[in-house]
Amino acid sequence: MKKLLSIVVLAIAFFVVAVQPPALAADLAHGKQIFGANCNACHLGGKNTIMPMKNLKKEALVKYLKDFEAKGVEAIAYQVTNGNGGMPAFKGRLKPKDIEDVAAYVLDQADKWK
Repeated sequence: MKKLLSIVVLAIAFFVVAVQPPALAADLAHGKQIFGANCNACHLGGKNTIMPMKNLKKEALVKYLKDFEAKGVEAIAYQVTNGNGGMPAFKGRLKPKDIEDVAAYVLDQADKWK
């Protein structure tokens, strides 16, 4: 009986853990809002008004963003957090969750922007 009870408790614990959504899942709708409020001035439609070749299309991200192919959304989040060149750092201006969401949104849109 003890073994059966242990198995049932273990199965329930496994089920509860397995069906939980990821704790850090990005919210693309929220990322779009953050992008609209903070990024559109320079990156409307994935473009770059300051340095046109450094836009947000996937080809440009691969070419200009350090470790993009290996890290993807993490590389974008690093750029947003720390800035570089003409891009300001958003560390302290945006919450880490906001940066995560906007980075996921940029990655999601990178193939869609024309």
